[in-house]
Amino acid sequence: MIIESNISRRSVLAGLSGMSFCIALGNDGVRLMSQAQANALANAPVTPWVRIAADGKITILSAGAEMGQGSMTSLPLILAEEMDADWSNVAIEWTPADPKIYGYKDPFGTEQLMWIVGSRAVQLYFNQLRMAGAQVRKVLIANAAQKWGVDAATLKTEPSVVINPANGQRLSYGEIAAFGTIPATLPAVDTKELKERTQFRLIGKSVPRRDTPFKVNGSAQYAIDVKLPGMVYASTLHSPVHNAQAGVWDPGKQEQTGAAPESWNDAEVKAMQGVIGIIALPNGLAVVADHFENAKAGRDALKVNWKNAKAAGFNSGQALEDYVRIHADPNAQTAKLEEKGDVKGAFASATKAYHAEFRSDYGYHAQMEPLNAVVRVNDAGDKAEVWEGSQAPDESRKAVAKALGLKDEQVDFHQCYMGGGFGRRSIGDYAAECARIAKEVRRPVKLIWTREEDIAQGMFRPQSFQCLEAATDASGKVTGWKHCVVGDGEFLLITGIKIPYYGVPNQHIERRGVSHGIKLKHWRAVGHVFNTFAIESFVDQMAADQGIDPIEFRFERMGASPKARKVFETLAQMSDYKASRPQGRAIGISITERSGSLGAGAVE
Repeated sequence: MIIESNISRRSVLAGLSGMSFCIALGNDGVRLMSQAQANALANAPVTPWVRIAADGKITILSAGAEMGQGSMTSLPLILAEEMDADWSNVAIEWTPADPKIYGYKDPFGTEQLMWIVGSRAVQLYFNQLRMAGAQVRKVLIANAAQKWGVDAATLKTEPSVVINPANGQRLSYGEIAAFGTIPATLPAVDTKELKERTQFRLIGKSVPRRDTPFKVNGSAQYAIDVKLPGMVYASTLHSPVHNAQAGVWDPGKQEQTGAAPESWNDAEVKAMQGVIGIIALPNGLAVVADHFENAKAGRDALKVNWKNAKAAGFNSGQALEDYVRIHADPNAQTAKLEEKGDVKGAFASATKAYHAEFRSDYGYHAQMEPLNAVVRVNDAGDKAEVWEGSQAPDESRKAVAKALGLKDEQVDFHQCYMGGGFGRRSIGDYAAECARIAKEVRRPVKLIWTREEDIAQGMFRPQSFQCLEAATDASGKVTGWKHCVVGDGEFLLITGIKIPYYGVPNQHIERRGVSHGIKLKHWRAVGHVFNTFAIESFVDQMAADQGIDPIEFRFERMGASPKARKVFETLAQMSDYKASRPQGRAIGISITERSGSLGAGAVE
């Protein structure tokens, strides 16, 4: 598809008819503001969050990056619920990549972020969007009350309609938008004014996802679909070894993530069909050509001598054996993650002690769509546009701005659909790379990493070695618990390692870290993958040794919390857990906590 747009945010605002509610962020999170308040913000690029047209069409912007998980639908739906909008008449558009306006407060820091990661999109936006939707509804009711000359408190709403129960008068939201005004200061909303769960029309109901039709008919725009006038293509060859300085790669602190190219067959590749040029990158080379096939052919023909890098000579198999030795070393540097009760005493008085070891390998994200981006830099070099499917558009925007020596506001980001993300698309390294190339060639560039490059340059889930020990008393109850995980990746290594859903009274949980220079990143809950597997497998081993049903063991011997019990009971009912099964068939269960929610699964 051909995309060409010179429309500014302010020109969109100027051409709006109807009511436009803008958004701002304060210490309390998302809040709506009137157009007058928005215009008063000095030099602020304000964009509507909710628009109601005179024909009744409602447009809600979504900050939820869409990679198949449904955030594009769920976030606008939350606002629409409290607004009491007719969902069938709601259109959804992407928000700009502006965290000051569309972000949320980082729960682990002070910044405003737009990261859709960690299965937290709904959790982070839920309360704020409900309040914003209720505020829109309150303004609509106030306008209807003024027109009818009645008390606003006597009115109610149904989907996209304000109703006067006293006489049956009705005004649609579109009709109100045609004459209504938004006060300079929007009315406050008390949490008591929000809907009760029993009043929900949308939340908790089966609602078709908005992206499905576009993906079925092929109209959904991925960055790989974007085509700009005069665009050229780039294919990259990166360093064969990683060079991450701190394990978990931070684009704000480190650009060189591999060995730098020292020399290459420049003239030979430049003479190939369609090749326009070769651009040197901090950790690789990019071949630019008139078509992607020619760019890839040039990339495949490169012969490069590389400088040394931190991870040169790294052997992951040997590293796992090193982890075992680190675990056995009493002088190894240790980070305590949980220390509760008298662990030594529990093991000293144990009737029986259990021990198990687990190893896990690196994990590649394997998203369906290889990494790609499109970047256009203007002739003056002071403005840029990015088309990318990103889990963190604000982070990509920042990475591109840094690569070009620009301020964030000089970069316009166009969100696209993603063919999978799993955490990898929360880093804008490939977009920044595309920006560097576009700056050099002075033409719009589409960069596509081949699947081979995507794998080789992956930011992996870390590998690990784990040792678990448990002490039991005469009744078989677990009284002591030790868990040590060894590996690279700091916080990536430890998620899911704690067991708050089990009531073991004495616990010692620790991490022992190393640094290999391998690039690491979030990969679908990260530590939960190997930590939960080890924990739940270990619990099953103890249950089998004691000849007790695994669920009953968790209830009676592990002290499962009331919430965990309820989850397991529901799971048992759903999976027909107690049913007899023919020889050769069995059912396994497990539980974990992620992002504040308990989840259990059964596999037969």
